[in-house]
Amino acid sequence: MTPDARADEEALRGLIDEYRDRCLWFLAQGYYPETVTETLRVLDSIQRHGDLQAFRRAGAIRRWVLASSNAASASS
Repeated sequence: MTPDARADEEALRGLIDEYRDRCLWFLAQGYYPETVTETLRVLDSIQRHGDLQAFRRAGAIRRWVLASSNAASASS
């Protein structure tokens, strides 16, 4: 894992932890998404049920996730 990918993963986990009680209450306490699809679902829930800051942060992470997944599929 590159330093940038590690930082992005930490940003995702931090966002999930910060908004778990408010936006992700239906997920298991220690749950973190493992696939792109799961990650996008979690980010969607945060954007739908969070505040403006959550919406923006989740959007930035969504762009990173989509760019990463597109790059991986283009190289295969």
